[in-house]
Amino acid sequence: MARCCCMLVLLVALGVCAASRGREWAHHGASMFADLTPREMRDVRDYLQGKPELGLTATRGKDLKKNSILLMELHLPRKHEALRTLDRGQAKPTRQARVVVQFGNQAQPNITEFIVSPLPFPTSYTGKTFKGDRPIRFESRPITAAEYSHIIDILQKITAKVHKVLFETTGGFSFHNCTNRCLTFSDIAPRGLESGERRTWIMLQKFVEGYFIHPVGFEVLVNHKDLDPERWTVEKVWYNGQYFDNVEELAERYEKGTLEKVQLPDHDDEDLYSTYIPRGHSNTRTDIHGPKLVEPQGPRYHVDGNFVEYAGWSFAFRVRSSAGLQIFDLRFNGERIAYEVSLQEAIAFYSGDTPAAMQTKYIDAGWAMGTVDYELAPGIDCPEIATFLDLHHYYDTDKPMRYKNALCVFEMTTGMPLRRHFNSNFQGSYNFFGGLENHVLVLRTTSTVYNYDYIWDFLFYQNGVMESRVSATGYIHATFFTPNGLHYGSKVYNFVLGNLHTHLIHYKVDLDIAGRENSFESMDLKYVNFTNPWSHKHSVVQSKLVKTQHQTERSAAFRFGKKFPRYVHFYNPNEKNKWGHQKGYRIQYNSHANSVLPRGWREENGISWSRYPLAVTRHKDSEPTSSSIYTQNDPWEFMLAASQPWMTLLLGFLHVPHSEDIPNTATPGNSVGFFLRPFNFFDEDPSLSSRSTVIVRPDKEGKPKVQRWTPEVVGHCVTDKPFFYNGTYAGV
Repeated sequence: MARCCCMLVLLVALGVCAASRGREWAHHGASMFADLTPREMRDVRDYLQGKPELGLTATRGKDLKKNSILLMELHLPRKHEALRTLDRGQAKPTRQARVVVQFGNQAQPNITEFIVSPLPFPTSYTGKTFKGDRPIRFESRPITAAEYSHIIDILQKITAKVHKVLFETTGGFSFHNCTNRCLTFSDIAPRGLESGERRTWIMLQKFVEGYFIHPVGFEVLVNHKDLDPERWTVEKVWYNGQYFDNVEELAERYEKGTLEKVQLPDHDDEDLYSTYIPRGHSNTRTDIHGPKLVEPQGPRYHVDGNFVEYAGWSFAFRVRSSAGLQIFDLRFNGERIAYEVSLQEAIAFYSGDTPAAMQTKYIDAGWAMGTVDYELAPGIDCPEIATFLDLHHYYDTDKPMRYKNALCVFEMTTGMPLRRHFNSNFQGSYNFFGGLENHVLVLRTTSTVYNYDYIWDFLFYQNGVMESRVSATGYIHATFFTPNGLHYGSKVYNFVLGNLHTHLIHYKVDLDIAGRENSFESMDLKYVNFTNPWSHKHSVVQSKLVKTQHQTERSAAFRFGKKFPRYVHFYNPNEKNKWGHQKGYRIQYNSHANSVLPRGWREENGISWSRYPLAVTRHKDSEPTSSSIYTQNDPWEFMLAASQPWMTLLLGFLHVPHSEDIPNTATPGNSVGFFLRPFNFFDEDPSLSSRSTVIVRPDKEGKPKVQRWTPEVVGHCVTDKPFFYNGTYAGV
C-alpha cells in the first residue's frame, strides 16, 4: 500500500512539474510573436538606409520619385521552429522584420519586400518572392501622405475653376482660401477598373464634425498614376447627377444657367446633425453615473509584455500593422487549443448611384488596418479598471509611432450566470440552488478605418470557450442623394444617401487540438422513421446524427449558396477523453455573411476567400496570410495563391443604412463573431474548478445555508451586505 502511495505521489509530482515546465515554455516563447519594438524599428531603418545599393531616403516629403520604407512589421517564425521553443523549451528562432520598400526612383518603379535579420542588430536582408516570381505592381501600393499632399494640390486647382459653383451652392463653403467654412474630400478605392491603373474618384464634403455624411454633390475622377504630379489629369466630373468631361464644362454650364444645380441648406455650427452633442428629450437622470465595473480585490489576470494568463487560459498576442489583432499559442490548462487565431482582412463593398458610390469596394488591409488603432477611452471603449497598453507601428513614417493606450485587457462580469439551477421541491421550497457567475477576460483593440470604427474582441470564458467578435460603429459612408439612389440605400438626411454595403471579416484559425494531428468532420441531422418498439402499431420519427468525415480540401470548403453543416467539429483522432470520445473543439458562428460579387467578377478575384464561410486546408508556412496591402488597389491581379491556407472563417453582415444611423452606427445588432467551444475535449465542464460557485441548501429548520469559496462580502464599492438567498415561494 505504501508503495502505491509513493507511486501516486510521484505521478502527481511529475504532472505538476510538466505543467510548470509547459507554462514556463509558453511564457518564454510568447516574445516570438511580439510586435517589433521601437528600438528594433529604428535599427532596421538605420541598417537599410545605410545600404547604398538601395538608395533609401526619408519617407516623408512630397517627392514621389524616391526609394523609401513604406511598412515595417514582425516577420513571424515558421511554425515548426516556434513549436520547438513552445513545446521543448529550445532557443527561440532568430527574430526578423518584414519591410516593404517602394522603389520610385528608378526606370521601372516597383514594390519590394525584404526580410531583415537578425534583430535587434540586423546584418542581412533578403528579397521576398510572390506567386510566379512576379513583381508587385507599383500602382498597387497603398496611398501615402506624400501622394495625398499632391491630391490636395490638384484639388485646389480643380475647385478654383468651380469655386463659384461650390461657394454659392453649399452655403459659403470652399476648398481653397477658406477659414471656418471649408470643404474636404474622401477618396475611393480601388483606384481604377483594371491592373496598372491609378485613377481615383474623389468626392467633396463639408469639413465639419462628422464630415463623412456631408456630401455636396461634387465628385471628380483624377488620374494620378504618373510620379510627376504636374502630369496628373482630370478624366471625369460628376455634379448632382450630371457627368462632365472636365471642370471647365461644369463652370461654363453654371454661368449660362443651364446647369441643374442644387442649393444645400446652411448649417449652424451648434446644430449639425453629424455631431455627438446631445439633443432631444432625455428620460435618464444626469445627476448620477450609471453602473461601473469594479475589481473588489484587484485583477485576477496577469499580463507580462504580450503574454496573458487568466483562469487556466494563456496566450500571446500581437497587433499586426497591416491586418490587426492576432493571438498565438492559445492554451487552456496547459493544453494547446490553437496555434494561431488572427484577423486577416475586413472589407466593405458598396452600391450606389453616384460614381464614387458604385466604385467603393474597401479592402481595409490596403489602408494598413492594424495601424489605425488609436487611443481607447476609459469608461467608454474599455472599463476604467482595464489594463491599457501602448502599441507601436512603422507605416508611412520616418520613425516609430506610438499609439498610447491602444489596446486593453480586462475581466468583466456578463450579468448572466455561466451556469445555474433552482431545484424546486414543488412544495413551496427547494432542494438546492446552485450558480456560477460568468466572468470573462476581454482582449480589445479598435481600427478606425476612415469613417468606420471596428471594435475587435477576443473573450475567454471559464469553461474553455473562446469567442472572437467584431462590432461595427462609426459613421456610414454616405453619398449625395439622387432619386435613383433609393435603389441602393436610404435617405438619411437632406441630400444624403446612406449606401447599402456588406461587411466581411476574414480570420485565420490554425487549430492544434491536443496536438498537431487533427481531423475534421461535419455533423448534420436527418429524420429516421421506425416502428415503435413498445407499441408496434405506431411509428417513431426523430432526428439522427449523421457525421461526415472530410478527407480532402475540396470536401472541406463550404461555398455560399450551399447548405452549411449544423456542427463543424475538429478533433484529435489519437487523443480521447475519459468517455472514449476523441478530444475536440467545434466552431459556432454568429454571422450573416454572404458573397459580395459573382465568382470571378473582376474585383472578386482579389477576395477569393469570400466565396467560403468556412474552408479547411493543411497548414503551409509558405502561405501565412490570405490578403495583402496591395489587394485594395489591384484586386484584379491578386498576388497570393488562389486557394487560401489553413482553416479560414468568414463573418459578415449586410448594412442597409437607416435614419437611426445618424449621427453614428450603433454597436447593438452590428456585431458578428464565432465561438471555439470544447466538444468532448474535457471529461466535464472545466469551470467546475472555479471557486466563485455558490450553493444554497435549506437546513433542517428550512433556513438557507450558503456554501461558497470566496469572501462573503464582495466589497463596499459593490455592496456591504453578505450574500442572501431565500428560495421559497408561496401564494399571496
